[in-house]
Amino acid sequence: MQNIFSFIIFYFTKKYTKENKLEVSLSYLTTWLTILATMVMAITAAIQGVRQNFDPFGVVVLAIVTSVGGGSLRDLLIGSTPVFWLVDMTYIATVVPTALITYIMVNAYGQRGGKRLAFLQYLDAIGLALFTLVGVQSALIANLPSLSVIVLGCVTGVAGGMFRDMLCGLQPAILKQDLYATISLIGGLIYLVLIEYTDETLSLVVSFLCMLTFRSIIVYNNRLKEN
Repeated sequence: MQNIFSFIIFYFTKKYTKENKLEVSLSYLTTWLTILATMVMAITAAIQGVRQNFDPFGVVVLAIVTSVGGGSLRDLLIGSTPVFWLVDMTYIATVVPTALITYIMVNAYGQRGGKRLAFLQYLDAIGLALFTLVGVQSALIANLPSLSVIVLGCVTGVAGGMFRDMLCGLQPAILKQDLYATISLIGGLIYLVLIEYTDETLSLVVSFLCMLTFRSIIVYNNRLKEN
């Protein structure tokens, strides 16, 4: 009987420790992925701001809304308040200089026959993939059901770009026939499936590459049609 109790205590202690480690690991990855995604989306916002003739202040505002918009909506949906960028100013400290540097560089680069738009769209594909994974991981940390995890990943992935396009008076990509949200949903699903059979790093890399590849193919085909 004593051996049985010892086994039960050992089993649940080991399970709790494993879950604790997973939560810490996910939190660490989520933080760094969010910083990287924030930087990428700030660049896309700055490029779009220059294309729309925004001044430096307008570009910074657009970059902030684009970079933290999806994450803010995610935090509000799961009841995590104050939202992440009000608690940790690292994200705003990342967005502002990134936006200003991009503003200067894009203006110096000038108009090159649609190359700025192409660069924006490919970067946006990276941002979509990164923020989708951030949303998925945040949902996992919050212990949400699998379907909610996928949906929250999509919301986090597409919201920032949607806010950017709306502020610039453009039709959001999510409303066009280019599978913008669908790719995000598929990417979240791939991550959830893979993480059951392999480690976090491989799951992240494979799902990220799948989303980036699908989105890049669509962007490339759309540009061929325009030309």
